[in-house]
Amino acid sequence: MKNYLFKSLPLLIAGLVTSATTFSQSKLVKNLAAGKHQTLVTYGTSLTAAIGGRAWVDSVNRALNKKYNNQLTTINSAKSAMWSTWGVQNLEDSVIKKNPDAVLIEFSMNDAFLNYKTSVELAKLNLNYMIDRIKLYNPDCEVILQTMDIALDVHGQQRPDLIKYYQMYRDVANTRGLLLIDHYPHWKALLDKGRDAYIKAVPDGLHPGVEASKNIIAPYIVARLEGTSK
Repeated sequence: MKNYLFKSLPLLIAGLVTSATTFSQSKLVKNLAAGKHQTLVTYGTSLTAAIGGRAWVDSVNRALNKKYNNQLTTINSAKSAMWSTWGVQNLEDSVIKKNPDAVLIEFSMNDAFLNYKTSVELAKLNLNYMIDRIKLYNPDCEVILQTMDIALDVHGQQRPDLIKYYQMYRDVANTRGLLLIDHYPHWKALLDKGRDAYIKAVPDGLHPGVEASKNIIAPYIVARLEGTSK
């Protein structure tokens, strides 16, 4: 009996390690892998709409289409300088009418902008409304939430509670069982290396540049969608 336990222990440990490093794959990727055409809508701020945002959106689209036989159509419905109240007001035309199979949402950066007077509670109400409306349109539509980077200098001063808005996204994702793509820890790790390293990737202290968007944001999104990273 003891010999059996000792022989089985390595297999048990291996099983535990494997289960600990296996992450949830997105419904989007499962459907692509099954040969089903999918439409992904990206929705949010300039972090998705501006040049750096377009860079990561395009990179994700290319990576998934290369792997899954050009079965993905990606529509970027984000708009610079907008926040979740705009997101609610424009959801029908910008998202619902696109007939998405998956929607990737990020509005925290501008919800945290003091001039927009959007409390964490209001931002949460707006976010849940968007999720509910998307699910009413199509219960099978996958909603994916994102936290983004860190705002520095005047941008940071204008967003003193940004981390609270990011935490709200984490909480909503956890409560509702949604996939969360949490970029914040990677940007925090880069900032911890020094301001110069961070500014090289985020030149204006708010918007990641094209190269950083391609090399930091896009690969992590693909990894999370494919379930190969936590």
